[in-house]
Amino acid sequence: MIILGIDPGSRVTGYGVIDLVSPFRFSYVCSGCIRTEGDIFVNKLKQIYDGVSEIILQTSPEQFAIEEPFVSKNVDSSFKLCHARASAILAALNAGLPVGEYSPRKVKQATVGYGNAAKEQVQQMVMKLLKLDRVPQSDAADALAIAICHANTVTGLSGFSNQVTGIARSRLH
Repeated sequence: MIILGIDPGSRVTGYGVIDLVSPFRFSYVCSGCIRTEGDIFVNKLKQIYDGVSEIILQTSPEQFAIEEPFVSKNVDSSFKLCHARASAILAALNAGLPVGEYSPRKVKQATVGYGNAAKEQVQQMVMKLLKLDRVPQSDAADALAIAICHANTVTGLSGFSNQVTGIARSRLH
């Protein structure tokens, strides 16, 4: 099952595509960033829509996953993030893809086993899970983590990493 994960942003939208070969086995397909240009915000939204649409055409995913918005202290930034999400989601829906939405905490829990993990921890775990030879760029790593979270959720494994972490912690104490 090919899964496209999106880490939305108005300036940089990360994307990550994985193949869920079987439960516990992910295969890396591709990842990167859609970088918007210009000062006109609505044009940036079109660039996000077009970029996600192109990735969908190139990779033919069967599932789409995106991070839920989080509330920041800057309300304007939060609104822009929501608009960027909507552009990406619309591209997925227009392609007929089912959409999964996950909180940042759930994504970290599903990949690292700890909901308050640092970005670097997410990057390292994504690299290990997908057997990459180098650490992916932060936005792309987040998108890959979102795809992994979705894969764990659709296969019923979303609590597994927490169970493993709990077992490991109990052995340490």
